[in-house]
Amino acid sequence: MSRIRRSVRAAAAVTLAAALAVGCSSGASGPAAVGGTQDSVDAALKAGGTITYWSWTPSAKDQVAAFEKEFPNVKVDYVNAGTNKEQYTKLQNAIKAGSGGPDVAQIEYYALPQFALTDSLANLDQYGFGAFEKDYSPSTWSSVRVNNGLYGLPQDSGPMALFYNKEVFDANGIAVPKTWDEYAAAARKLHAADPGKYITSDTGDPGFATSMIWQAGGKPFTADGRNVKINLADEGTKKWTATWNQLVEGKLLAPIKEWSDDWFRALGDGTIASLVTGAWMPGNFKSSVPGGAGKWAVAPMPTYDGRPVTAENGGSTQSVLKQSGNPALAAAFVRWLNHGNGVKPFIASGGFPATTADLNSPAFLDEANPYFGGQKINQVLNEASKNVAKGWTYLPYQTYANSVFSDTVGKAYLNGTSLDAGLNAWQQALVDYGNQQGFTVSAG
Repeated sequence: MSRIRRSVRAAAAVTLAAALAVGCSSGASGPAAVGGTQDSVDAALKAGGTITYWSWTPSAKDQVAAFEKEFPNVKVDYVNAGTNKEQYTKLQNAIKAGSGGPDVAQIEYYALPQFALTDSLANLDQYGFGAFEKDYSPSTWSSVRVNNGLYGLPQDSGPMALFYNKEVFDANGIAVPKTWDEYAAAARKLHAADPGKYITSDTGDPGFATSMIWQAGGKPFTADGRNVKINLADEGTKKWTATWNQLVEGKLLAPIKEWSDDWFRALGDGTIASLVTGAWMPGNFKSSVPGGAGKWAVAPMPTYDGRPVTAENGGSTQSVLKQSGNPALAAAFVRWLNHGNGVKPFIASGGFPATTADLNSPAFLDEANPYFGGQKINQVLNEASKNVAKGWTYLPYQTYANSVFSDTVGKAYLNGTSLDAGLNAWQQALVDYGNQQGFTVSAG
């Protein structure tokens, strides 16, 4: 459950280059053989021991406490090593050094291929965890599968939906848009009626852009080992930019940086009238946008033809590092976190689960959310989890890719110009970087 995507280009380049070197020198040859059992995991749990866990998840402390209470012979040293990029840099440094890393680490789905590629993570198929596939939403399960290996169990998911300020919509005669054409029309209508209000904000977030391309049917990144192909002008990408260019070039997006104090205030006072984002967002509304209580509602994400389809936006897994001194015990902790009693405190903290049993439970679906005027928002969000477009993959160096988004596509947002040129510049930067790092990267 995380959405802060702050990256430093130089650090990303150095850490990936180092990690690739480690991966090459280790003689990585793909995932370990599948077909293991959970016997060694059960035995390790019974024997007990000490493991270290790195995570920034809000529920982490409560989860660790609950785990240690249930298994008093296991000690979990919890460390908040920083949010995403900060932790990833420390993680890569530990991988390069060959020691100093945790036994278990939280890793977002977009970053997972990078760590799996370098042969830094344990393949959980060796513990029989592949049998859990049916227990997770398909999109999250595919996110933890890399090159036929299983490198974590899904913790949360972020199927996208439309969060909208019903009060602002009603006051301006705007119906909830079902298509992106209707959404663009609503953007023009709202801003014309009140130039101080905007349909949404977007100052250039790579995670948002890739999710929107995903929903539009785009598949700009494909990878087969170290052979990578990038096409940020494919049909799906063009479909997204055809809509979003109207908002960028028409100055119809709020010029307010996401996740800033001004942004939260704008969500509360009606300046920003909607967000298209992941199902993890309700907790952020409740904690950081008190002025919006009772005003906001949730609807399905607009689509291009009115038929339901969405994408994932955010989400994390927990992975076992290969350098762990007790990988079976670490795997037992991951199993408990994301396939056992650890899911309960995660949901209680506001997390949106990836486990189908929890997604479909009556208690979850029928919960009336006071912030959203008593709406049973999980029914909308659960339906979104069933409609995630299939076939999406991230780059094996997506962390770096996100770090240079502002230098390329970001200029289009800043200047109010076409996103297509910015995406072309981003593509060229990613092709060049990938080839420099030992991949064979082609464009188009």
